[in-house]
Amino acid sequence: MADYTLEEKNSFTVLGIGTELTSDYTDFAGITKEKADFWQAVKQDGRLDTLKALATNDYIFAVNEAVNNKMMHYAGVMTEESVPEATRVIQFPKGEYLVVKGEAKTSGELSNMLTGIAFGQALAEAKDVAYVGGPNTTVEMGQRNGSVFGEMWIPVVRK
Repeated sequence: MADYTLEEKNSFTVLGIGTELTSDYTDFAGITKEKADFWQAVKQDGRLDTLKALATNDYIFAVNEAVNNKMMHYAGVMTEESVPEATRVIQFPKGEYLVVKGEAKTSGELSNMLTGIAFGQALAEAKDVAYVGGPNTTVEMGQRNGSVFGEMWIPVVRK
C-alpha cells in the first residue's frame, strides 16, 4: 500500500526551463536518462542557479506536462518573475492534489522514486479521485542527514 495524502492547495505558478522528452512514454529507462541528462545540463550551465535566484522559496520543481502533444519536462521554481532563459510559465490549479512524500540520496533518485510510487501505486489505490491530466511535479524541499527530501504533487478531481 502506498503512503499518500490528499491535500487542498492554492493555485501557484512555476517558472520553468524545459526540454521535450522524445522517448516513448512506456520507455521508463529512456525517460529517466533524458531527465538525468537535462538536469545535469541545467545545473552545469547555470540556468538552474538563474532560476533559483528568482525563487520565492527554496523548493526546486521537476515538472512533467503534455504540451501540444509533446511530453515536456521542466526544471522550475515558484516565482512571479521571469527571465529570458525560461521556456514556460506553468500554472497549477487551485484544488485537490495527491501528495506522496519521500527521501533519497539524490534529487534524481527522489524524483524517480516518488513518480513510481505516485503513478504506480497511489493513484490506483486512491479510489475517490482521478488524475485527468495537467502538470504534475516532484518538489525537492531540502536536505537532511545526507538525503534529499520532497514530495510529488498530482492534481486530481473527485470521481
